[in-house]
Amino acid sequence: MTRTDARILLLEDDPAIAKTVVYALERAAFSVTHSLLVRDALRQIAIAPYDLLLLDVGLPDGSGLDVCRAVRANATQAHLPILMLSAQGEEIDRVLGLELGADDYVTKPFSPRELVARVRALLRRSAAPGIGAVAVAVAGALEIDAVAQRARLRGQWLALTRREFGLLAHLLRQPGRIYSREALLDALWGPNSDSTDRTVDTHIKTLRAKLQHAAPEHDYIETHRGMGYALALPVLPAEGRVG
Repeated sequence: MTRTDARILLLEDDPAIAKTVVYALERAAFSVTHSLLVRDALRQIAIAPYDLLLLDVGLPDGSGLDVCRAVRANATQAHLPILMLSAQGEEIDRVLGLELGADDYVTKPFSPRELVARVRALLRRSAAPGIGAVAVAVAGALEIDAVAQRARLRGQWLALTRREFGLLAHLLRQPGRIYSREALLDALWGPNSDSTDRTVDTHIKTLRAKLQHAAPEHDYIETHRGMGYALALPVLPAEGRVG
Protein backbone atom coordinates (compact mmCIF):
# COMPACT_ATOMS: atom_id res chain seq x y z
CA MET A 1 0.00 0.00 0.00
CA THR A 2 1.07 3.57 -0.62
CA ARG A 3 1.87 5.69 2.40
CA THR A 4 -0.56 8.60 2.73
CA ASP A 5 1.74 10.50 5.08
CA ALA A 6 4.67 10.56 2.65
CA ARG A 7 6.65 13.79 2.51
CA ILE A 8 7.29 15.23 -0.94
CA LEU A 9 9.62 18.03 -1.96
CA LEU A 10 8.44 19.97 -5.02
CA LEU A 11 10.98 22.09 -6.89
CA GLU A 12 9.06 24.31 -9.32
CA ASP A 13 9.39 28.02 -10.10
CA ASP A 14 6.15 28.49 -12.03
CA PRO A 15 3.55 29.67 -9.44
CA ALA A 16 0.54 28.38 -11.40
CA ILE A 17 2.01 24.91 -11.93
CA ALA A 18 3.26 24.73 -8.34
CA LYS A 19 -0.16 25.68 -6.96
CA THR A 20 -1.88 23.02 -9.06
CA VAL A 21 0.62 20.30 -8.11
CA VAL A 22 0.58 21.14 -4.41
CA TYR A 23 -3.21 21.14 -4.37
CA ALA A 24 -3.40 17.77 -6.15
CA LEU A 25 -0.83 16.13 -3.87
CA GLU A 26 -2.25 17.54 -0.65
CA ARG A 27 -5.73 16.48 -1.72
CA ALA A 28 -4.26 12.97 -2.02
CA ALA A 29 -3.12 13.35 1.62
CA PHE A 30 0.58 13.88 0.92
CA SER A 31 2.67 16.43 2.81
CA VAL A 32 4.32 18.83 0.35
CA THR A 33 7.20 21.29 0.74
CA HIS A 34 7.56 23.71 -2.16
CA SER A 35 10.91 25.23 -3.17
CA LEU A 36 11.38 27.84 -5.90
CA LEU A 37 15.14 27.59 -6.29
CA VAL A 38 17.75 24.83 -6.53
CA ARG A 39 19.69 26.14 -3.52
CA ASP A 40 16.54 26.14 -1.39
CA ALA A 41 15.71 22.58 -2.41
CA LEU A 42 19.20 21.35 -1.57
CA ARG A 43 18.98 23.07 1.82
CA GLN A 44 15.61 21.45 2.54
CA ILE A 45 16.85 17.99 1.57
CA ALA A 46 19.85 18.41 3.88
CA ILE A 47 17.76 19.30 6.95
CA ALA A 48 14.55 17.28 6.54
CA PRO A 49 13.72 13.70 5.51
CA TYR A 50 11.66 13.26 2.34
CA ASP A 51 10.08 10.22 0.72
CA LEU A 52 10.04 11.53 -2.86
CA LEU A 53 11.46 14.44 -4.87
CA LEU A 54 9.48 16.14 -7.64
CA LEU A 55 11.95 18.26 -9.62
CA ASP A 56 11.46 20.73 -12.45
CA VAL A 57 14.30 20.88 -14.98
CA GLY A 58 14.51 24.61 -15.70
CA LEU A 59 14.99 26.88 -12.67
CA PRO A 60 16.32 30.46 -12.32
CA ASP A 61 19.47 29.31 -10.50
CA GLY A 62 20.06 25.98 -12.23
CA SER A 63 18.18 22.79 -12.94
CA GLY A 64 16.43 20.01 -11.11
CA LEU A 65 19.02 17.81 -12.78
CA ASP A 66 21.60 19.46 -10.48
CA VAL A 67 19.57 18.37 -7.47
CA CYS A 68 19.16 14.87 -8.91
CA ARG A 69 22.93 14.63 -9.45
CA ALA A 70 23.70 15.80 -5.90
CA VAL A 71 21.20 13.42 -4.29
CA ARG A 72 22.41 10.40 -6.25
CA ALA A 73 26.02 11.17 -5.27
CA ASN A 74 25.07 11.04 -1.58
CA ALA A 75 24.98 7.44 -0.34
CA THR A 76 22.46 8.27 2.41
CA GLN A 77 20.04 9.88 -0.04
CA ALA A 78 20.64 7.85 -3.20
CA HIS A 79 17.56 5.68 -2.63
CA LEU A 80 15.09 8.59 -2.81
CA PRO A 81 12.54 8.25 -5.64
CA ILE A 82 12.87 11.15 -8.09
CA LEU A 83 10.25 12.28 -10.59
CA MET A 84 11.36 14.92 -13.10
CA LEU A 85 9.13 17.62 -14.62
CA SER A 86 10.03 19.39 -17.82
CA ALA A 87 8.47 21.42 -20.61
CA GLN A 88 10.97 19.85 -22.98
CA GLY A 89 9.88 16.67 -24.70
CA GLU A 90 13.17 15.90 -26.45
CA GLU A 91 14.47 12.37 -25.89
CA ILE A 92 17.93 13.69 -24.99
CA ASP A 93 16.51 15.50 -21.95
CA ARG A 94 14.75 12.38 -20.76
CA VAL A 95 17.84 10.25 -21.28
CA LEU A 96 20.01 12.74 -19.37
CA GLY A 97 17.59 12.70 -16.45
CA LEU A 98 17.55 8.91 -16.40
CA GLU A 99 21.33 8.70 -16.62
CA LEU A 100 21.58 10.97 -13.60
CA GLY A 101 19.30 8.62 -11.70
CA ALA A 102 15.75 9.93 -12.11
CA ASP A 103 13.10 7.24 -11.69
CA ASP A 104 10.42 8.72 -13.91
CA TYR A 105 9.82 11.68 -16.21
CA VAL A 106 6.68 13.75 -16.86
CA THR A 107 6.52 16.27 -19.69
CA LYS A 108 4.44 19.43 -19.35
CA PRO A 109 1.56 19.88 -19.82
CA PHE A 110 0.42 16.96 -17.72
CA SER A 111 -2.69 15.82 -15.90
CA PRO A 112 -2.54 16.39 -12.10
CA ARG A 113 -4.40 13.11 -11.68
CA GLU A 114 -1.76 11.26 -13.72
CA LEU A 115 1.00 12.95 -11.74
CA VAL A 116 -0.52 11.80 -8.45
CA ALA A 117 -0.83 8.27 -9.87
CA ARG A 118 2.84 8.24 -10.83
CA VAL A 119 3.84 9.54 -7.40
CA ARG A 120 1.82 6.78 -5.75
CA ALA A 121 3.37 4.15 -8.01
CA LEU A 122 6.91 5.33 -7.22
CA LEU A 123 6.23 5.34 -3.48
CA ARG A 124 4.63 1.92 -3.67
CA ARG A 125 7.57 0.42 -5.52
CA SER A 126 10.11 2.13 -3.26
CA ALA A 127 8.48 0.48 -0.23
CA ALA A 128 8.72 -3.00 -1.77
CA PRO A 129 11.87 -5.02 -0.89
CA GLY A 130 14.06 -6.03 -3.78
CA ILE A 131 14.61 -9.67 -2.79
CA GLY A 132 13.29 -11.98 -0.14
CA ALA A 133 16.31 -12.13 2.17
CA VAL A 134 17.64 -9.56 4.60
CA ALA A 135 21.17 -9.86 3.28
CA VAL A 136 22.78 -12.04 0.64
CA ALA A 137 26.51 -12.37 0.17
CA VAL A 138 27.69 -13.67 -3.19
CA ALA A 139 31.23 -14.95 -3.82
CA GLY A 140 32.36 -13.02 -0.76
CA ALA A 141 32.32 -9.78 -2.73
CA LEU A 142 28.78 -8.63 -3.53
CA GLU A 143 26.34 -8.04 -0.68
CA ILE A 144 22.70 -7.08 -1.05
CA ASP A 145 20.67 -5.70 1.88
CA ALA A 146 17.05 -5.92 0.74
CA VAL A 147 15.60 -4.23 3.82
CA ALA A 148 17.83 -1.14 3.66
CA GLN A 149 17.86 -1.38 -0.15
CA ARG A 150 21.59 -0.95 -0.46
CA ALA A 151 24.49 -2.95 -1.82
CA ARG A 152 28.22 -3.10 -1.41
CA LEU A 153 30.99 -4.62 -3.44
CA ARG A 154 34.29 -5.56 -1.86
CA GLY A 155 33.29 -3.75 1.31
CA GLN A 156 32.48 -0.53 -0.54
CA TRP A 157 28.93 0.75 -0.30
CA LEU A 158 27.56 1.67 -3.71
CA ALA A 159 25.59 4.88 -4.21
CA LEU A 160 22.82 3.15 -6.15
CA THR A 161 19.53 4.70 -7.10
CA ARG A 162 16.39 2.76 -6.24
CA ARG A 163 16.07 1.60 -9.85
CA GLU A 164 19.72 0.52 -10.00
CA PHE A 165 19.34 -1.39 -6.75
CA GLY A 166 16.15 -3.01 -8.02
CA LEU A 167 17.88 -4.13 -11.22
CA LEU A 168 20.85 -5.54 -9.34
CA ALA A 169 18.64 -7.38 -6.85
CA HIS A 170 16.44 -8.76 -9.63
CA LEU A 171 19.39 -9.98 -11.70
CA LEU A 172 20.84 -11.55 -8.56
CA ARG A 173 17.79 -13.79 -8.20
CA GLN A 174 19.30 -16.07 -10.84
CA PRO A 175 22.89 -15.16 -11.75
CA GLY A 176 23.66 -16.10 -15.33
CA ARG A 177 20.04 -16.04 -16.42
CA ILE A 178 19.30 -13.65 -19.28
CA TYR A 179 16.46 -11.26 -18.46
CA SER A 180 14.85 -9.53 -21.40
CA ARG A 181 14.27 -5.79 -21.32
CA GLU A 182 10.52 -6.45 -21.34
CA ALA A 183 10.82 -8.71 -18.28
CA LEU A 184 12.86 -6.11 -16.40
CA LEU A 185 10.40 -3.36 -17.33
CA ASP A 186 7.45 -5.42 -16.07
CA ALA A 187 9.22 -6.38 -12.85
CA LEU A 188 10.56 -2.96 -11.89
CA TRP A 189 8.42 -0.37 -13.68
CA GLY A 190 5.17 -2.32 -13.84
CA PRO A 191 3.29 -3.78 -16.84
CA ASN A 192 1.33 -0.55 -17.40
CA SER A 193 4.33 1.77 -17.41
CA ASP A 194 4.96 3.88 -20.49
CA SER A 195 8.73 3.53 -20.02
CA THR A 196 10.66 1.96 -22.89
CA ASP A 197 13.56 -0.41 -23.48
CA ARG A 198 15.80 2.67 -23.59
CA THR A 199 14.94 3.30 -19.94
CA VAL A 200 16.25 -0.14 -18.96
CA ASP A 201 19.39 0.36 -21.06
CA THR A 202 20.09 3.69 -19.38
CA HIS A 203 19.80 2.33 -15.84
CA ILE A 204 21.86 -0.75 -16.73
CA LYS A 205 24.56 1.56 -18.08
CA THR A 206 24.82 3.56 -14.84
CA LEU A 207 24.62 0.42 -12.67
CA ARG A 208 27.41 -1.22 -14.68
CA ALA A 209 29.60 1.88 -14.29
CA LYS A 210 29.20 1.89 -10.49
CA LEU A 211 30.01 -1.82 -10.24
CA GLN A 212 33.07 -1.40 -12.46
CA HIS A 213 34.27 1.52 -10.35
CA ALA A 214 34.37 -0.78 -7.32
CA ALA A 215 35.71 -3.80 -9.26
CA PRO A 216 37.27 -2.59 -12.53
CA GLU A 217 38.71 -5.96 -13.53
CA HIS A 218 35.31 -7.69 -13.82
CA ASP A 219 32.16 -6.79 -15.74
CA TYR A 220 29.29 -7.91 -13.51
CA ILE A 221 26.61 -7.21 -16.11
CA GLU A 222 26.65 -9.05 -19.42
CA THR A 223 24.81 -7.69 -22.44
CA HIS A 224 23.31 -10.33 -24.71
CA ARG A 225 22.40 -8.59 -27.94
CA GLY A 226 18.80 -9.06 -28.95
CA MET A 227 18.10 -10.94 -25.73
CA GLY A 228 18.75 -8.85 -22.62
CA TYR A 229 21.03 -8.74 -19.59
CA ALA A 230 22.50 -11.19 -17.10
CA LEU A 231 24.49 -10.93 -13.87
CA ALA A 232 27.91 -12.55 -14.29
CA LEU A 233 29.68 -13.43 -11.07
CA PRO A 234 33.46 -13.78 -11.12
CA VAL A 235 34.77 -17.35 -11.12
CA LEU A 236 36.80 -18.12 -8.04
CA PRO A 237 40.08 -20.03 -8.32
CA ALA A 238 39.69 -23.73 -7.49
CA GLU A 239 41.52 -23.38 -4.18
CA GLY A 240 39.22 -20.55 -3.15
CA ARG A 241 35.99 -22.50 -3.52
CA VAL A 242 34.10 -24.00 -0.64
CA GLY A 243 32.28 -27.35 -0.86
